[in-house]
Amino acid sequence: MVAPLFYSGSPFSMTAFPQSRSHLSATLIRESFVSLAIATVILLLWLLTIYGSLFLLPDARTLPIVVILAVIVGRSFLHTGLFIISHDAMHGTLVPASPLLNDWAGRVILSLYSFLSFQKMRACHQQHHRTPAQAEDPDFYPGSFWVWYFSFMRTYIEGKQGWIIFCGMSALFYPLLLWFHVPPLNAALFWLLPQAVSSCQLFYFGTYLPHKRPVGGYTNVHRANSSEASRLWSFLRCYHFDYHWEHHQYPHLPWYKLPSMHQAHQAATPKSAERL
Repeated sequence: MVAPLFYSGSPFSMTAFPQSRSHLSATLIRESFVSLAIATVILLLWLLTIYGSLFLLPDARTLPIVVILAVIVGRSFLHTGLFIISHDAMHGTLVPASPLLNDWAGRVILSLYSFLSFQKMRACHQQHHRTPAQAEDPDFYPGSFWVWYFSFMRTYIEGKQGWIIFCGMSALFYPLLLWFHVPPLNAALFWLLPQAVSSCQLFYFGTYLPHKRPVGGYTNVHRANSSEASRLWSFLRCYHFDYHWEHHQYPHLPWYKLPSMHQAHQAATPKSAERL
């Protein structure tokens, strides 16, 4: 017998669980604990690196270029991790045992990421899953990389949201320089630049490559491609966001479970989804 679908958090987040209420509760609690533990590690590393790069490192002008690049790459990767956590929250999979805590955590993390609106992001993301790579998809634009990227960004920063981001960033940036005497170059390289790099990383691996129209046209209902990257390389690229067909097929799975599903799907039907 097929297990019924259980809706948790957002209305399009679904997880198939057995009918037993006690088993269901135990499963949700276990899933919540694991997801929160992983999210806490990412968040703590993000906080440690931002503190160290802004308040402990000397002026970037005195640092070797290798150190500068390493900090930028590390900070960008961890900043991307914040969005991945909030993305799980949009699907109700960050804290599936408590939709209220799930949404609260998603709002806080997305604010830390770049003062983005959780409500708007979730509504747009729901529409993206309903109509992927179509005219109604707010994330889709039939153009080149940069044209598509700026169209994508405009969707989330136009109007009131743009002013919220500007005011929020200004409220942090200028006190860092004027009150805490953070070197301006450090603030630019280790705080502002990672946010820009992160947005490009997320767009490239999570939108552009997966949903770019193939030469022969789309071949699956999700209009999504998945990469052939190894588990480690997929993680380093963008927290397994490049296993994108699997994400659309199983939106109830948190990001760290996508590799297992990708591997299982490859073994079962290796050519049923497009591959990058």
